[in-house]
Amino acid sequence: MVTRVLRRAVVPVALAGMLMLAGAALGGIYADSLLFRLVAGAAIGSVAVGVAARRLPSWTVAPISAALLGGYAALALYLAAGDGGLTFTVARDALANGIPRLLTAMIPIEATPDTVIIAVGAVWVAGLAATEIAVRGGRVLLGCLPPALVYAGALYVVGPNASAATAYTLTFAGLVVAALASTSVTGAKTHAAVRARALGGAAAGLAVVLGLIAATGPWVAGRVTATPVDPRRYVQPPRVDSLDESPLNRISGWALDPTQQLLEFRPGFVPAAAPSAPSKKPAQPEVRLRLAVLSDYDGVTWRVGGIYRNAGRVLPVPTTPAGAQVSESQQQITITGLTGRLLPAVPTPTRITGARVAYDAATGTLIRPEGLSDGLRYTAISQTQTPDLNLLPIAEVPSGDAWVRYLKVGQNTPKQIEGLAEHLAEGYSAAYDRAVVIEQFLAEHYRHVADAPSGHAYPNLAHFLFGRRDLGGQKGTSEQFAAAYALLARLTGLPSRVVVGFTAPAAGGAVTAGDALAWPEVYFDGVGWVAFDPMPKSDTVRPVEEDYTPPKPTPPPSPSDTPAPTAEESSAPPSAAVAAPATGGASTVLVASGASGGVVFVLVGVAFAVVALRSAQRRRRLTFGDPAQRITGAWLEFTDALRLAGHPVPSHLSATEAAGHASVLPPPPKRTGLLRRAVPVTPPAPPTGPLTPVAAAPDPAPDPAPDPAPDPAPLPPLDALVDAINTAGFAPEAADAGQADRAGEQVVTYSSALRARGNWWQRMLWNVRPGPLRWNRAPGGKSPR
Repeated sequence: MVTRVLRRAVVPVALAGMLMLAGAALGGIYADSLLFRLVAGAAIGSVAVGVAARRLPSWTVAPISAALLGGYAALALYLAAGDGGLTFTVARDALANGIPRLLTAMIPIEATPDTVIIAVGAVWVAGLAATEIAVRGGRVLLGCLPPALVYAGALYVVGPNASAATAYTLTFAGLVVAALASTSVTGAKTHAAVRARALGGAAAGLAVVLGLIAATGPWVAGRVTATPVDPRRYVQPPRVDSLDESPLNRISGWALDPTQQLLEFRPGFVPAAAPSAPSKKPAQPEVRLRLAVLSDYDGVTWRVGGIYRNAGRVLPVPTTPAGAQVSESQQQITITGLTGRLLPAVPTPTRITGARVAYDAATGTLIRPEGLSDGLRYTAISQTQTPDLNLLPIAEVPSGDAWVRYLKVGQNTPKQIEGLAEHLAEGYSAAYDRAVVIEQFLAEHYRHVADAPSGHAYPNLAHFLFGRRDLGGQKGTSEQFAAAYALLARLTGLPSRVVVGFTAPAAGGAVTAGDALAWPEVYFDGVGWVAFDPMPKSDTVRPVEEDYTPPKPTPPPSPSDTPAPTAEESSAPPSAAVAAPATGGASTVLVASGASGGVVFVLVGVAFAVVALRSAQRRRRLTFGDPAQRITGAWLEFTDALRLAGHPVPSHLSATEAAGHASVLPPPPKRTGLLRRAVPVTPPAPPTGPLTPVAAAPDPAPDPAPDPAPDPAPLPPLDALVDAINTAGFAPEAADAGQADRAGEQVVTYSSALRARGNWWQRMLWNVRPGPLRWNRAPGGKSPR
C-alpha cells in the first residue's frame, strides 16, 4: 500500500520539481533569491491543488485554482513590494507592464512586483495544466509538456546573461524519465493484458523520447558553444529627448541664471574625491554629481548615445581596475527645479531607492522614464574608485574595436584644429604627457565667461580656439573647455569623453544652476577614467598667438576665377575671323540682330525661371513640413536675405547674435549731386610766345551741396524667429504651428524691408539671383544649434 502511494506521488513531485527548476534557471539573472522562492511556492501550490481536486468534477478545478492563484499572486506582489508597500496602482501597473519591464530590466534584475508577477502566474498555470493532464488524465509524457515550455521560456529570457544551465537541464531530463518510469511499473498481481498495455505504453514513450533525442541531438550539440539570443534586443528601451541626449547644451542656459535652485544634496557620509590627474589644484570641500556621460561626437553634438534598461533598486557594480581603492558613499537628493529625465548622482551609483530608474551600463547614466518633478526624493549608494595615480606617467591607452567610440570624431574636421592637436602632441610620446599638455594649453590661453553663447560644433570650437578676442573668441563656458579638450584628446589618440554634472557642497546644501559644470575624462590602461580640469586657474591668460599661430584656412577657388593670360597669349595675333574685313555688311547685321534677340529671349526666360523657382522654394520652406521644418525654412530665408544684401551671417553666431547682427546693418551709401551735374573744365590756353604770361583760368564754381537723403527706416524685429529657431534647435517636439507661422511672417517682412534699402538695380537683381537655390546646403545657411 505504501509503495503504491509513493509510486503515485512520483509524478506530482516530478512536475513540481520541473517547474522549480524553471524558477532556478530564471533566478540566475535576479539580484536575490526572492523570485526562486515565489516560483517554488507557485509550483508546489498549483500541483497540490490539482492533486487534491483530482476526484472533483473537472469543471470545478479551474475556478478553484484561479481563486487560489489570485490570493497567491497578491501575496507575491506584497513580498516583492517590500518597504514601498503594495497599493492598487502598483498592482495594476505590474499586471499591465510585467512583460516589457521584465525584458527591458537591467541585469541583475531586482525582484519587484512588475518583474515577478509574470513568472509566478506562468508557473501556476503550467502546474495546473500539467497536473490535470498527467495525474487526472494519466498521460504523463504529454503532461510534461507545460513544464518543458516554461523551462524553455526561462532559458530564453535569461539568454546570454547567466552561466549555462547544464545541471538544471540534466536534472529536468531526469525528472521526466522518473515520471515516465513510475507509470510503467506494475505489480505481480496485475492482469497480463494490463501489464502488456503498460509495457507497450512505456516502450512507445521511450521510443518518442529517443526519436526526439536523435532528431534534436545534432542541433543541440551545435548550440552548446553558441551564444544564446538575448530577447532584450527586440524590445525598444526607454527614449530621451534632445536635451537629455546632449545636456551639454544646457550649460550656457544655466549660467545665465546662476541662482536658480535645481536640487538639494544631503550626504549620508562624505564620499571620497573623484579620481583626477596629479596636476590638479588641491581638492575643495565639494562633491561632483554626475548627470550624464557623453561618449559620442559627430562634429556637431556630444551625445550620451546610451541604451537605457529599466532597473530596480540594484544596479551593476562597476569594474574596478587592479590596485584601485573603492569607497562607498550614500546621498539623498531632492529635485527642486531640475527638469528632464536625467538623474544626478555621485559616480558610480550601485543602488537607487525612492525612484524607478533606467540605466545605461556603458556610460553609467541614469534616467527616470517618467521625467523629473519638484519634490522627487531618492537615495543613491555609490562606489567611488580611487585608482593608483602614480601609474599615470607610464600608463598606456587602450585600443581595439571596443574603444573606437571614444576616438571617433566627425567628418571634415577643421584643419586649424587638427594643426593645433599635432602641435600639442609634438614631442610627447607618453599618453599622460599629451593629456596634461592639452589641459595646460587650454587653461593658460582661454578665458572663462558665464555669458558665452552655447555651442560645441566644429565652427563653435574653431571660434573658441582661434577667434578674435574682440569678437568673442578665445572665451567660453565649461561647455567649450570640456568639448575642446575631448576633441583635441581624440585627435592625439587619447580615448576621451565629456561629463556633465554639478558641484555640490560636501556637507550638503542647495545646488544651483551656477554649479553646473562639464569636464573631460581620459581612459588609461590599469587606471580607468581620469578627470582633467582645463578651466583657467587665474584671470590672466596669454594670447594663443604667443605659443601657436594657426594656419589661415585657404578658401576653395571660385568657379568664376580664370587664370590671367600669359605673355604668349597676349602677343598672339588676332584670329582670322576678327582680322578679316567684313563683307556683306547687311547680312552680318541681320545675323547679329537675330543672335542678340535669341540671347535676350534666353536671358529673360532664365530670369522668369529663377523667379518661379525661388517663389516655389519660399513657399515650400514656409508652408510644407512639420513646425520644426518650417521654422528651419524661415531661418534659411533669413540667411539668404542677408547674403543677397551682402551681409552674410557668420557661421559661429547663435540665433540671438545673428538677429543682433541683422538689426545693425549699415545704411546704403547716400547718393550725392556729383553724379547729377558735370563741371566744365577750362583747358589751359596755348602759349603765345616765350615768357608770355598766361592768364589763369578762373576757378570753377563750387559744386552745390548734395541733397541729403533721408535715413532708412529701422529694420523689423526678429524676436519671433529667434524664439522659434531656439525651440526647433533644442526641443523640436515643442515647436507649434503658430510659432512657425509667426517666424515665417517676420522673415518675409524683414526680407522685404531689407530689399527696399537697396538701389533700383539692386532691387531688380534681388529676385533673379539664383544663389538662394544652391545656398540652402551651404554652411552659412544652416540654423544655429
